[in-house]
Amino acid sequence: MDFGSYIRWLRQQRHQLNGRYTIQETAQRVGIGTTYLSRIERNDVLPPSEDVIRRLAADLGEDADVLLALAGKLAKDLREAIIQRPILFAELIRNWGDLSDQELAERVYKLRGK
Repeated sequence: MDFGSYIRWLRQQRHQLNGRYTIQETAQRVGIGTTYLSRIERNDVLPPSEDVIRRLAADLGEDADVLLALAGKLAKDLREAIIQRPILFAELIRNWGDLSDQELAERVYKLRGK
């Protein structure tokens, strides 16, 4: 699913449970125009900035990293970490990219020292 369609789906799911998730009210809470949110949901514009995506994530109860990935973006803190150590992070991602979710979760758990 693409970014805009997913945003629309999330908002409509929330709207079924809580009437305050109209496109107008959601846009107002996020601090963007209703027309702009409508265009985002229809994929008529490129995905918004990281800041807007984070506000959408908070309002819609979704993980910001998930929305950023759908938008083809990388969080600023992750981007900065990769830029500081590009070879190490590239190797880490390439070597761990083929692991199953279970295997990856186990390795992350070990890295956290738990």
